[in-house]
Amino acid sequence: MHRRGTMDTTRFLIVNADDFGQSAGVNRGIIAAHQVGILTSASLMVRWPAAVEAAAYAREHPRFSLGLHFDFGEWAYRRGSWVKLYDVVPENDVEQVTKEAGRQLATFHRLVGRAPTHIDTHQHIHLRKSLRPIFLAIAEELGVPLRSCNSRIRYCGSFYGQDDEGRSIPSFIGVPALIRLIAKLPVGFTELGCHPGHAEDLNSMYRKERAVEVRTLRDPRVRTAIDRQGINLCSFHDISERIVASEAAADSLTPSR
Repeated sequence: MHRRGTMDTTRFLIVNADDFGQSAGVNRGIIAAHQVGILTSASLMVRWPAAVEAAAYAREHPRFSLGLHFDFGEWAYRRGSWVKLYDVVPENDVEQVTKEAGRQLATFHRLVGRAPTHIDTHQHIHLRKSLRPIFLAIAEELGVPLRSCNSRIRYCGSFYGQDDEGRSIPSFIGVPALIRLIAKLPVGFTELGCHPGHAEDLNSMYRKERAVEVRTLRDPRVRTAIDRQGINLCSFHDISERIVASEAAADSLTPSR
């Protein structure tokens, strides 16, 4: 029989960009935030033409973890109401969503040459009660985390530059706001969602805020705050081995009797 030993107080941070591959401008912003910033992972939208370029970057940088951002459509708040910008399949049709998810997973394998390191969905539709089982099953089959559905990884979506009706609030994605978020990170693994990019070529309700995110994620003050807080930047690519290591460390401190 084992008794719990000293609790691990390490904080791990995954900084994951959604919408990789949605446009060339989004790709540029994500790559910049990774190469000269704190971005560690991204989620690929495989249906868009720029996905080929994004997948090529991931193949050339194998330590940059790449997940699958399932895409079934996008809503935007326009003139006082929510409207559909595009529709891939009806989001209330479980059978069609299941088939389309399979097609997008197959496309990911073809483009990237391997399985995704994590999965999530555009505008979080996998959290709908009727659709969640589809994505939980895919995550279990792949052995990868599904956003907001993994007890090991807390999802933080607070780094976002709009309110619920699409009004821009750039202070939410500025350097001071991100440093405050970092300071409040709990023990264990946290995924910080973000949407960096240069979106002049994108029809989306979230456009000008993306460039602000790029600047914030690249700002050296953010990296300094992470270092001072003793936070470990990591990615989904290596999260499983870190979990194994942390469990082994905890076991080594656990006396047996």
